[in-house]
Amino acid sequence: MNIICKIAAEPDEFEQIHQLNYQTFVEEIPQHKQNENQLLIDKFHEENTYVIAKAGEEVAGMIAIRAKRPFSLDYKLPNLEDYLPVKGECCEVRLLSVKKEYRSTRVFYQLCEKLVELCLEKNYTMALISGTVRQLKLYKRIGFLPFGPLTGEEGAHFQPMYLTKENFERSTKVFKRLMARSSEQSGQHSFLPGPVPIHDNVKNAFAKEAVSHRNHDFIEDLKELRSHLCRMTGAAFAEVIVGTGTLSNDLVAAQLKNMEGNGLILANGEFGYRLIDHARRYQLSFQTIEKEWNEPILHEEIAYMLTENPSIKWVWTVHCETSTGYLFDISEIQELCAKYGAELCVDACSTAGIVPLNLKNILLASSVSGKGFGSYPGLAIVFHRDRIKGNSSVPRYLDLKMYEDNESIPYTHSSNLVYALKESIKLIDYEKINSLSLKVRERLADKGFSVLGGDDYSPGILTVHLPEGVSSREFGDLCKQNRTLLSYESGYLLERNWVQVALMGAQKEEKVMASIEMMAGIFEKHYEKRYDYEVI
Repeated sequence: MNIICKIAAEPDEFEQIHQLNYQTFVEEIPQHKQNENQLLIDKFHEENTYVIAKAGEEVAGMIAIRAKRPFSLDYKLPNLEDYLPVKGECCEVRLLSVKKEYRSTRVFYQLCEKLVELCLEKNYTMALISGTVRQLKLYKRIGFLPFGPLTGEEGAHFQPMYLTKENFERSTKVFKRLMARSSEQSGQHSFLPGPVPIHDNVKNAFAKEAVSHRNHDFIEDLKELRSHLCRMTGAAFAEVIVGTGTLSNDLVAAQLKNMEGNGLILANGEFGYRLIDHARRYQLSFQTIEKEWNEPILHEEIAYMLTENPSIKWVWTVHCETSTGYLFDISEIQELCAKYGAELCVDACSTAGIVPLNLKNILLASSVSGKGFGSYPGLAIVFHRDRIKGNSSVPRYLDLKMYEDNESIPYTHSSNLVYALKESIKLIDYEKINSLSLKVRERLADKGFSVLGGDDYSPGILTVHLPEGVSSREFGDLCKQNRTLLSYESGYLLERNWVQVALMGAQKEEKVMASIEMMAGIFEKHYEKRYDYEVI
């Protein structure tokens, strides 16, 4: 029997939770009155996080977690605080229920394991529960300790109990192992596009004592970093700003506001459509070429738009569409722009550090310190070909000229992030990334996975389209339980049943390939047959 423990998220899961709640706390333990619908919706339902155990599509067990006071125990024990042995961040665990046919299995322990994991993630210091007196022995075996008087009424008595991390560690070996894994993440491997795995050299650089942004050495070091970024990309200028990729694109949009003529924005995925949103928020005048996700935008289509609309004076596109891995041919688009008298701006947040860039003729390009550059998130980078013209109508934080005129330090800066990025770009190896990506793509295909695109897609983002009947959320949850972090929790990925392997940051081939084997093993173990997917 294959049991998956996860956080409830789907409508059908919540419907089964209400059914199980009724079966347990109306029919089995007479705590609530019967009703015709045979559903019991908890009064704290909207505030609960439900950990559920699923056997296929069936919810076999559940636990509800809630951290908002007052707890249900506050109503049963008015002086609750007087009983608590530990002060700190508490949560209340309620509605613990396992279907009768699953009570002789490991479902209960798997639920508790997921519960501990969630509590650790949320930094709760103690979990409270009203344990039915029928199962006190079981609760104590896990580590729950009783406190205070019994609550409830005849036939439905409950013992208030509490659980701390220390109690878990003293209880069973399975929870000891869990605590050790949660305290030490060395066995975990991340395929997230951010935050990416960090090399030890970068960690050490980040950990140095912070210095003032007016310190002479820091100013010189930032100047050296900007020069290095320009040499890497062929750009004339590079500004390094405290912020995210969203900020770097806002800075580009603010500059486009100063340009005459109309623009053209290309979009065939989440991040191309975000550029359209940036432009709309700045009330830019522009046209678009919009395609379905992962549908190619042909150069002939771009040429046609530029031919038919001579008022178009700038084109804005992502280099890599991070939602799919689709890679635009920037050099050919640049040639088209030069032919028709338009400037090209590029969102290179997911390609800088992953593929070689030639930004010599690009008007503006945005990037970030994380992702392909392999450092911590927190620095926005804007490359520009020309000197920036001033515009006093632009908000100070979005005025690129302020950064140019002040060596990227018009305001407070982060020496920690700067020194981390300065170290991380020394580690970039394009051939290594490309070689590893080819091996991973080939291995995924061998194991029956359907990977979007081919070798002409970004080596940094591999998007897997799971077949119908295999939930990307559940697959991602299973991989997470097995210490491999995939990108799958964004709404746009869940909607399309995609998961992503991002080969960004410090990726060691041995660990990468072991994690790919683990992914394939989950199919073999948790799905009864191997799937032969069509390659998209």
